[in-house]
Amino acid sequence: MIIDCHGHYTTAPEPHQQFRDTQIAAYDKGLVLPEIPYISDDLIRQSIEQNQLKLLTERGADMTLFSPRASAMAHHIGDDALAQQWSRACNDLIKRVVDLYPESFIGVCQLPQSLGTSIEQSIRELERCVLQLGFVGCNLNPDPSGGYWTAAPLTDRSWYPFFEKMVELDVPAMIHVSSSCNPNFHATGAHYINADTTAFMQFIQGNLFQDFPDLRFIIPHGGGAVPYHWGRYRGLVDMLKRPPLTEYVMTNVFFDTCVYHQPGIDLLFEVIDIDNILFGSEMVGAVRGIDSQTGQYFDDTKRYIDALDLSDTDQYKVFEGNARRVYPRMDWLLKGRGL
Repeated sequence: MIIDCHGHYTTAPEPHQQFRDTQIAAYDKGLVLPEIPYISDDLIRQSIEQNQLKLLTERGADMTLFSPRASAMAHHIGDDALAQQWSRACNDLIKRVVDLYPESFIGVCQLPQSLGTSIEQSIRELERCVLQLGFVGCNLNPDPSGGYWTAAPLTDRSWYPFFEKMVELDVPAMIHVSSSCNPNFHATGAHYINADTTAFMQFIQGNLFQDFPDLRFIIPHGGGAVPYHWGRYRGLVDMLKRPPLTEYVMTNVFFDTCVYHQPGIDLLFEVIDIDNILFGSEMVGAVRGIDSQTGQYFDDTKRYIDALDLSDTDQYKVFEGNARRVYPRMDWLLKGRGL
């Protein structure tokens, strides 16, 4: 089985975005927030079958860990009530997709992390999505300010109640920022990669995994700049008198393969241990075009891994085994189906 750990509902039906636009307009005018609209199964099928499901089949994968569109989380917009309603609408729509295509999609949730909101709201939504909707993980935004980084580092104790709940529920979090309202940082070209790299350095500086040895994070987009500068981080760990990275951070942190060219994938696999790499494509996501140098889609990442000529054991780890280990609730679900 080939499991894509990184998929977003970037093709959600138009009424979903119309609701979001109406919701924000109502908030800006001080009006009562609109009701979440009903979206028909037919609209959902059309949005999925012509996009993610079609590509999943064509590119040879079997299943996607599916979450709301990351750039639309926009935690910097609105207040607690707006964030809760938007997260619920997005997560419930993911649940609809999973129910229609249970063999192809498994849910991962968005959290209501608006600025100034108690972490308890995110805890409650995580519990709802895991215990009631059957989701297996969450996306955690380390920068709800949208590019201005006003939140405390992930190692700060203000995050600890949420991490305690993650451990209790045995679910991982993918570190994933949302849209950027800072003109200095293009969302997908700068802000996303900045966040991946920043989160990794925060983990080095803190003692989070001493306090939570069972906590698990996926850093997407191939780990940001980390693999390319692995020597820098090994050196910083030494300067900070921390244990080696393989003992101190990489027992709890994993990278995906959302790297859109062969040399980048080659470097990722050369530098990072095979047990810390999960297959991911982020399709249909940040880069949707065809590479003029290869004639293939940039985000068809399975091709790059196939070109590595990995052993059968290592292929299994990257395409399936590591994901089942990092997302144990997904493993339980698949075993229940005899997979």
